[in-house]
Amino acid sequence: MDKVGIGIIGCGNISGAYLTAMASFPVLDIRGVADLNSDLARAKASEFNVPFATVEQLLADPKVEIIVNLTIPKAHVAVGLQALEAGKHAYSEKPLGINFTEGKKLAEAAKGKGLRIGAAPDTFLGGGHQTARALIDTGAIGQPVGGTATFMCPGHERWHPNPAFYYEVGGGPMLDMGPYYITDLVNLLGPVAQVAGFAVTPRKERVITSEPRNGERIPVHVPTHVAGVMAFANGAVVQIGMSFDVAGHKHVPIEVYGTEGTLVVPDPNRFGGPVEYLKKGGQFEEREVTAPYADGNYRSLGVADLAHAIRSNRPHRANGSLALHVLEVMEAFQTASDTGRTVTITTATERPAPLSESIVDGRLAR
Repeated sequence: MDKVGIGIIGCGNISGAYLTAMASFPVLDIRGVADLNSDLARAKASEFNVPFATVEQLLADPKVEIIVNLTIPKAHVAVGLQALEAGKHAYSEKPLGINFTEGKKLAEAAKGKGLRIGAAPDTFLGGGHQTARALIDTGAIGQPVGGTATFMCPGHERWHPNPAFYYEVGGGPMLDMGPYYITDLVNLLGPVAQVAGFAVTPRKERVITSEPRNGERIPVHVPTHVAGVMAFANGAVVQIGMSFDVAGHKHVPIEVYGTEGTLVVPDPNRFGGPVEYLKKGGQFEEREVTAPYADGNYRSLGVADLAHAIRSNRPHRANGSLALHVLEVMEAFQTASDTGRTVTITTATERPAPLSESIVDGRLAR
């Protein structure tokens, strides 16, 4: 299979994970890395032995077919539109945009140009999550009834070297961590139909305790504790909690309940992890993870799947329809909180095709 040229824009904290994982996928040809901070881009290029480039050079390079957009959230749509205007497919870090209107604009631009868009997270393609999905699809839990999704921590200012953007518009626990949980739930259960919830901001200011900005105070412009309920089109009802205000808790990341059994699903911010299954009347037992991509951090698996999809002329899994649907669902919690009403989701998306075989060298489950 012919390689697909990749241009990476954004060389921040997450870029190292992408560049490391991309070495696992022979279909990807990294044509250059770029950043508004050229020194940062040069350092990243040197560290990973890939070409340095400017944004303009990547957009003009006829061998670059996909722009991988690793900028901060509020730049995702602007950079994505630049890529589309240059005739490139666009794949971004999560979320697709900082609001549904922006995300829809990007999706419509891609459709108008006949180009593809996609977005992280791609962790739902990992072996742990695909094993959980296979159990649901084969009827192990019976009819899905409900579930829980929980991410709660004291805040990212404890560890991130530059955490202010987590508390700006486009940040907060829902837009930062919600994509992992909601995308995985759509992978497991299908699209969301309705949302209800509350979003609050207990603290208006945070103190950074990580280096190099230790002691600096940063303002908070977004809700940092969100609690709600998602009613899925298949009838399942899932409770969700996303918070940067909780000192600690005992909830597992995701549980899915059915009429005949329960699943404990791995952390959706990881590709692997234990899958536990309880049959009605029995006890929890760990199930063997048989799907690939469960033994490491494969961040860029979604990009590789997109590249193979382009060459094979098939749909890609971490696609724009999925990302836009998840973005609308996340925004709906704020709308529900503001209005005191249940919000009906307007977008529809299909569950991405399951992934049960390696995509390396073109071996791919259809």
